Amino acid sequence: MIDINESVMQFLLAFLVVGPLLGAATALLPAPPGLKGKSPEQAVLRHGVTVTGAVLLAALVLALGFDHDQPSKMQATTDISWIPALDVRIHLGTDGISLPLLVLTALLTFLSALHSYFKPPAGPSPKAFVALLLVLESGTLATFAVLDLVLFFLAFETVLIPMYFLIARWGGEGRAEAAWKFILYTLLGSVVMLLGLLLIGLGAGTFDMVALATDNGRSLTTSVQVTAVLAIGLGLAVKTPMWPLHSWLPDAHTAAPTVGSVLLAGVLLKMGTYGFVRILLPAAPDGFRTFAPYLAAFAVVGIIYGSLACLALAKRGAKGDLKRLIAYSSVGHMGFVLLGVATMTPTGVNGALFANIAHGLITGLLFFLVGALKDRTGSTDLDTLAQETGAALYGKAPRLGGLLAFGAVASLGLPGLAGFWGEMLALFGAFDPAEGLSRPAFLTFMAIGAFGTLLTAAYLLIVVRRVCMGAAPREAPELTDVRGHEFAAWTPLVVLTVVAGLWPRTLLGLTDPAVQQLLAGGTR
Repeated sequence: MIDINESVMQFLLAFLVVGPLLGAATALLPAPPGLKGKSPEQAVLRHGVTVTGAVLLAALVLALGFDHDQPSKMQATTDISWIPALDVRIHLGTDGISLPLLVLTALLTFLSALHSYFKPPAGPSPKAFVALLLVLESGTLATFAVLDLVLFFLAFETVLIPMYFLIARWGGEGRAEAAWKFILYTLLGSVVMLLGLLLIGLGAGTFDMVALATDNGRSLTTSVQVTAVLAIGLGLAVKTPMWPLHSWLPDAHTAAPTVGSVLLAGVLLKMGTYGFVRILLPAAPDGFRTFAPYLAAFAVVGIIYGSLACLALAKRGAKGDLKRLIAYSSVGHMGFVLLGVATMTPTGVNGALFANIAHGLITGLLFFLVGALKDRTGSTDLDTLAQETGAALYGKAPRLGGLLAFGAVASLGLPGLAGFWGEMLALFGAFDPAEGLSRPAFLTFMAIGAFGTLLTAAYLLIVVRRVCMGAAPREAPELTDVRGHEFAAWTPLVVLTVVAGLWPRTLLGLTDPAVQQLLAGGTR
């Protein structure tokens, strides 16, 4: 921690939200005179790297200046009246729950911009691509930074349009259908969610999340809480995505460009689970308790369903797509996050938040790797990659094969890597759920979830065996191993996966005090 003036902290947090929007606007301007004669496409892609790099730097300075002795306290707060008639305020702030998500978002967006600079996306104008990427970053960061329900909804919706166009214009085969499916599912979920947010805000007399957390549902009747949790929960569950509202995700991931897949899995899915923790748990605890067993049940079904779908895609002759397989794996991994939240215990919620960050790091790395594999082989079809003249990565591109194996074992929850702690804590939370929840039911959910970890290990090890192992004939085409810019983009994800796995206290020390206070009813 470094001592930074509060006004500087406020500026940094505001810059995280507004900076990418300004960068998006300038990306659409004509190239400066000094760049005439050079490639305007490279210039605008370099602009994207510069802006996202500045945002990442601001996020890191914000994290360094954060008072780690008081992670439950809202810091870097800005509170300005915006719509007085409705008491809607521009209220920004960060605590131990949102800070890791802000840094993760800034990091993955910067790495995506860096990837796009060295591997320009095939499609329409790079200007539009960079502008959309920056608008997407702004909306995502705002979702984690705002402390007003109306602003949360606006930020939540801001990301939909840029992601739609990234899939529809720069995606692969089937991109139009996948983009429409993505936008329809998420928009319909958002309409229902808005009704729930208005119900809470109007019923409690405030849209301020800090005030709602402090009130802890005392201003809302149980029936209002139950209705609000159902409405908001449906909207958040679509974004998470929770089974059976997940069917937009595999198509979107399969069609999306590499950068779109990285941000969709690494950041956008976290917006749904963050809403469960930030809004529903503290503002409507009685209503949430009513639905917690059902949320846990859907979560464990998602864990098993996602794993079985991956096993079906991984088997020989199934013509399974590797990007689609990782997308289905996200359904299972987010099931552990939802299970942790459903326990309503500090252990489970901390596990959910840890699993959120771990999934962003590991799945972001996996989508980068699969994108690189497609660039080299022209395919993400598992049968194509596993045939005699296929990948055989250990022999043909050992560094790429080693990184893919690393991502796979991290994703299956190998102890010592980030993926282990979130899933373990979510299961521990289910072992002893909050008061008022059925322990036998949650013990059953815990057992099913634990079985899901075995299935996860099975399909990921099958993928590693089929893609990485095997001796390729001499006449098989050569594969380029990991390039310099790829090392630069992937190394931070590898390092953070190891650091979070070996020193989980780094992250849990931030989230635990904030979670304890949130569940007790209040955020100062």
